[in-house]
Amino acid sequence: MGDMRMSGTKSIRTAAAAAAALLLLTACGGGGDSGGDKGGEGGRAQRGGAPAPDPTRIPKVGDGLQSRIPADARQVIAVYGKGVNSADSTVVLYTKRGKSWERTRDWVAHNGKRGWTTSHHEGDKRSPVGVYTLSDAGGVLPDPGARLPYTASGSFAAPHYWPKSHWTDFNYVIAIDYNRVKGTSPLDPTRPEGQRKGGSIWLHMDHGSGTSGCVSLSKSGMEYLLKNLDPKQHPVVVMGDGAHLAA
Repeated sequence: MGDMRMSGTKSIRTAAAAAAALLLLTACGGGGDSGGDKGGEGGRAQRGGAPAPDPTRIPKVGDGLQSRIPADARQVIAVYGKGVNSADSTVVLYTKRGKSWERTRDWVAHNGKRGWTTSHHEGDKRSPVGVYTLSDAGGVLPDPGARLPYTASGSFAAPHYWPKSHWTDFNYVIAIDYNRVKGTSPLDPTRPEGQRKGGSIWLHMDHGSGTSGCVSLSKSGMEYLLKNLDPKQHPVVVMGDGAHLAA
């Protein structure tokens, strides 16, 4: 999580890289996160005679957030938090076919170790509730075939004084466009709404428990998203705990 514009896969070797490492400590990293390729929220066929969900809407998302999904979005990542104070969640990718949203894939995931908030600020260890575009990606590892612009750099690496289980967290990341400049590396430190509102909120690889505000899932899940999220489909993420999502 970091700080500094980059182009192509050229590694950062300037003083800005050091600043990036400092921001990394207060944003996504420093927490804990796990992974798997199973999920259970949103869009499952309902039993017991309950009416089927409206296929033109993202399941379990109420009018408030549903109305914020851009009309041209044809890929939506829904992050279904288990509870407002829980770090456990499920990530579901929906793809729009005609007017209907189809559940494409899902993964076990984690969010902020203290849960969710509608007023995120730096260091609160909660993930921000909302709808955000997805514009840029990167990581320690080489580009796996991402459709989003991808910046590969060792500057993404988590510091080795973190627990060893966290060292691979940022091998792959997708920047969530919360308080950042679109079209820049996820390492760019610019915070248009000010530093206090935090930033460097990413999708990244999971290590088994809650994060410092990001959403984490398995390596295979991140690879799938990187290879399939298409800027031409205007991908967004809608994220939050069940109560806030349904509002």
